[in-house]
Amino acid sequence: MITHTLALPIVEPSQAGEARRSAIALATHLGFNQTEQGKVGIVVTEIANNLVHHAKNGLLLVQAIAKHNIHGLEILALDTGPGMRNISECMRDGFSTRGTAGNGLGAISRLSSFFDISSIPDIGTAILCHLWASPIPTNLSSDHLELGVVCLPKPGEEVCGDAWACEISQERILVLVADGLGHGSLAAQASTEAVRVFQENVHRSPQEIIAAAHQALRSTRGAAVAIAEINFAHQSLRFAGVGNIAGSVFWSGGKYNLVSYNGTVGCEVHKIREFTHQWYPGGLLIMHSDGLGTQWRLERYPGLIHKHPSLIAGVLYRDFFRLRDDVTVLVVRENALP
Repeated sequence: MITHTLALPIVEPSQAGEARRSAIALATHLGFNQTEQGKVGIVVTEIANNLVHHAKNGLLLVQAIAKHNIHGLEILALDTGPGMRNISECMRDGFSTRGTAGNGLGAISRLSSFFDISSIPDIGTAILCHLWASPIPTNLSSDHLELGVVCLPKPGEEVCGDAWACEISQERILVLVADGLGHGSLAAQASTEAVRVFQENVHRSPQEIIAAAHQALRSTRGAAVAIAEINFAHQSLRFAGVGNIAGSVFWSGGKYNLVSYNGTVGCEVHKIREFTHQWYPGGLLIMHSDGLGTQWRLERYPGLIHKHPSLIAGVLYRDFFRLRDDVTVLVVRENALP
């Protein structure tokens, strides 16, 4: 689960040093020992230097994550630079386009517990790393789910008016995306209240949870809210939404979109209806607030659909974020059983 995010623009060298200090401070807060802090420092420094030297519009997202009660960091680097025409060659130690030692990407990969990359020439690059305060037990590492989220406030705001939550068990996953009306602290109050209702009612259906949230949010300015439940045993997806939260499901045979009704939870709701769809093993669910434009198409990015959900969320955020609003992009994948 992701619990905290730092968004750090990286466009000139001094910002690389600030990113390193911020990431180490967060790692220290999460209980990383000095050796693991050192790994964080190297990885962030190498990524940030790559953004300064090779990229345009570099952005580093550093997020606190947790898995099996172990704290970790997710580092996501996004840019709109020239991209890589041969990723394997760029990963090779000694490869450089600027006359440097050329050990950056290789070192980043070796020091990370998990590493993934997506790069398309003339569009940009996204790099994902996970580092943990202590090793993840090997008998627990093969989870059947992967989740990635980008949730950031409107530029210039201190708090995000969007919020998200999830509840995961062996049988199902229940996820919520909420977008408080407007932005700033009052929007955050509404979306936070939606998360509270969600967490207290995870045993109920998406439709029932939204109905409960509609009553609870009457004291707030209201929010757009959508909830999806994937039941793996029944291979079904139940979805209910009110307001501008978009949802799409992808699988090897195609895709379908999820329908939200007009209205604002806590203010005016004409209808709350739950839809049931088939869920396909190995499927991918994408939900996002209207801080993300709806014109995105995964087929524009060859191979991205097979990448980690955090990379998918990051690329969509990078290319389709609307500057006038908060934004949340939530991506869930069920890993196919071996």
